[in-house]
Amino acid sequence: MFALIGLAALAVGVVWLVARPSLLAQYHYNQFVIAATHLFVLGWICSVVMGAMYQLVPIALETKLYSETLARWQLGFHVVGFIGMVWMFDDWNMKQLGHFGCVFAVGLGLFVYNIARTLRRVPKWNVTATAVTVALFWISLAVTAGIFIAIGKDNYDSTEGLAASGGVFVTWLRSVAGFMSHFDAIGAMHAHAHLGSVGCFTMLIVGVSYKLIPMFTLSEVQSRHRAAWSIGLLNIGLAGSFMTILLRSSWKPVFTMLAVAGLGIFGWELIAILRARKRRTLDWGIKYFLTAVALLLPVSALAMVLSWPRLPLNPFTGQIENLYGFLGLIGVVSLAIIGMLYKIIPFLVWFGRYSRQIGRVQVPALADLYSARLQAIGYWSYLAGLVVTSVAILYSNEPGVRCGCSLLALSVATLAVNVGAMLTHLFRPLLKPLGFPPTTVAKIA
Repeated sequence: MFALIGLAALAVGVVWLVARPSLLAQYHYNQFVIAATHLFVLGWICSVVMGAMYQLVPIALETKLYSETLARWQLGFHVVGFIGMVWMFDDWNMKQLGHFGCVFAVGLGLFVYNIARTLRRVPKWNVTATAVTVALFWISLAVTAGIFIAIGKDNYDSTEGLAASGGVFVTWLRSVAGFMSHFDAIGAMHAHAHLGSVGCFTMLIVGVSYKLIPMFTLSEVQSRHRAAWSIGLLNIGLAGSFMTILLRSSWKPVFTMLAVAGLGIFGWELIAILRARKRRTLDWGIKYFLTAVALLLPVSALAMVLSWPRLPLNPFTGQIENLYGFLGLIGVVSLAIIGMLYKIIPFLVWFGRYSRQIGRVQVPALADLYSARLQAIGYWSYLAGLVVTSVAILYSNEPGVRCGCSLLALSVATLAVNVGAMLTHLFRPLLKPLGFPPTTVAKIA
């Protein structure tokens, strides 16, 4: 269910960009861009990541999920929270935004608690468990920072009577608003964004890679020291970047380089894992994921440019910031998620519908649950969409952004069709009686 909600949010988000290309062709600090960004981040990325973690963390770390009931409750809070937040951002209603933000935060709290209790059951701690743990910390801090930023948008003068009558909560809101007034609004927003995008999502991509890539390519981690260093440097770089971005410090390039160094070591280890693999052919799901990892190169280069203290603040710099966010979220994170969805959903569908039929009837292979041709079309149209949109962003060209996002929409459509094809097997399984020729197919409802 998390994945389906995420895919719906992705589809709505891409259509939104096609309909309103100015969201990417103009400077990003306005209510509509912030609303669209939160639709992608909370609706698409968070939904799929949370659902995937409920499935993968127990498998990858050889344990059992603490509570499925908590996961179902969290889904309700999550959906109400992110939809309300996107709506209130678009309307720029900060007070109501805070209410929906608290709903979302309750759901996140349930998620963090559930995964944390699951991690306590891990029989053998490893670098993946460490990455998941710190990702939970960073996403919690990101949501807290986001709520503080929202509180800081109001001075709460209209609540004078309530505060005078002993409104402790309102007094606290005023204190938070006063504290946030010491920080630059754009710097706080950028620091908040890095906590989520780098601290949670990129951290999970790095950490989960050390488990899933060896699993899917029949390989193994070649250097646990390199893996540990990549996680450590990425965390140090992120922590320092958060503070230096928030305070607009000239030390930003130092911590950016540390984070980039961590990603460089991650790439080094990933190449070593792939060279040692026994499964030489890479399927489309892995190609999507590895392409997302390769996109960390231009994103890291943009990060280094934007961290330079003497970078002039002009419209072109604003578009570089737009490109950095676009490639980071829609390029790296989204493409990695799509690649993992092509590995996770077929397995879950096949296991849930066909695992008990083995030995009784002929069952389809995992690759038979979807179309490889659609995967290829989706892959190339997504890359073309990224390239066209990236160039259009730099030139502030709205027709170009619309064209590029239309290609992204085509790719999302191929993903939707393939996911639909996979899910039909839950209701109309494709089974063949043992010993019958391949042309004789029995479809059992």
